[in-house]
Amino acid sequence: MAPSVPMQQWQAILSTTGKGQDISLNSGSALIFHHKKGTKILEPDGARYLSTEAKAPPQVRQMGALQVSMLSPGFVYEPYTIREAIPFWWFTRTGWRRTKDDILLELKSAYAIAKLRKSGYSKQEFYGVALKLYKEINFALAHGDKKSLRKAVTEKMYSTLKHDIKTRESMWSKVYWEMVEPPAKIQTLRARLIAVDRNDVNKVFVQITIDFLTKQKFEAYDSNGKVVAGDKNKEVLVRDIWVFEKSLFHTGAYWRLCGKISGLNFG
Repeated sequence: MAPSVPMQQWQAILSTTGKGQDISLNSGSALIFHHKKGTKILEPDGARYLSTEAKAPPQVRQMGALQVSMLSPGFVYEPYTIREAIPFWWFTRTGWRRTKDDILLELKSAYAIAKLRKSGYSKQEFYGVALKLYKEINFALAHGDKKSLRKAVTEKMYSTLKHDIKTRESMWSKVYWEMVEPPAKIQTLRARLIAVDRNDVNKVFVQITIDFLTKQKFEAYDSNGKVVAGDKNKEVLVRDIWVFEKSLFHTGAYWRLCGKISGLNFG
């Protein structure tokens, strides 16, 4: 987590971030991001907020706002990566720059959660929904249930998981999967907002990256019912990093899986 820093010290801490981006404070304590491509304003009260200049794929940008509200942006914005611990030389120029970067990452998550809370967000309630989706999606993958899968994931993720099912079915005829409850751990790693209309800061999608650590049972069979992989009598500790997404401007929107992050080494 980022350290607690008094608002009057933001100017000193966030004076510059490099790569064509400077940050300053206005008289109302709003964070102002000056990019080469324009200026974005983030205010603590969430009144004016645009979290990213990242662009959705061309096919999405060409659609009208009404159509976009029914879809997913189609990408994970700022995929989570593990940040190495800051060594004792944090007070050097390099360490100071790294500290500012870490604070900015935490600020983005804080603003996204603050925006989400205005829609009635509860962390514990969300964790319940996320865990339910985690179980449903894994069960659907194990049984090749594409119909259930379509409702629980975004359009792009559905295409990816359909391919995964096809690959699995080419190897194994049947799969047994079970998650042993309760999970060992569920925690939020990152939260981000994606704006889809620069003229309306309320038209945003929120993405939350969740770390699941669970005990699971797995067994795979060939066409003759013979066990060819796994052992359903043994529990295996599994870590998954999933990204869930929800529209904050579409009536009736609900959480869906929009991405998975792999290749992370938590040590």
